[in-house]
Amino acid sequence: MALLLLLLLPIGLIASLSLIGYGFGTLGRVGLRRADRTVRLRALTALLGAAAAALYSWGLLHIAGAVLEAEDGGTDSSPLRPCRIPEERERVLHVIDYTVNYVPLRFVCETEEHGSYAAGSVPGYVNPGVLGLALSAAVCGAAARPPRGGVDPA
Repeated sequence: MALLLLLLLPIGLIASLSLIGYGFGTLGRVGLRRADRTVRLRALTALLGAAAAALYSWGLLHIAGAVLEAEDGGTDSSPLRPCRIPEERERVLHVIDYTVNYVPLRFVCETEEHGSYAAGSVPGYVNPGVLGLALSAAVCGAAARPPRGGVDPA
């Protein structure tokens, strides 16, 4: 689990920087005033994708911190520190393990009764923000495609 986090974090950051470079490079190559509708939409698609990847990476960073905290043994390590949330006082005492969900991004505390609850490790704006940015990028990307005839009317 920690290995996957270590792989996804740099991939998300590299994707963000690459998409930012592509978005601004596309506009810089043509020029903002001379860019047609398709070029602007492609640049906007890349920038929205970069924002989605950066926000997802931000959530992954929070998850990585929670995993490090959960794996830290010693005094005061039981119940797991990331699972200690006031809303789940009764269930906290029965936490035996944790899992990480990547879509939606969350740290899940597993209890003895085979129940689970999501700890508040990931800020509440991350998952809706990633979804909104990714959907916006998909819509802009679809709008940037030329029509079937191959000629862009704009």
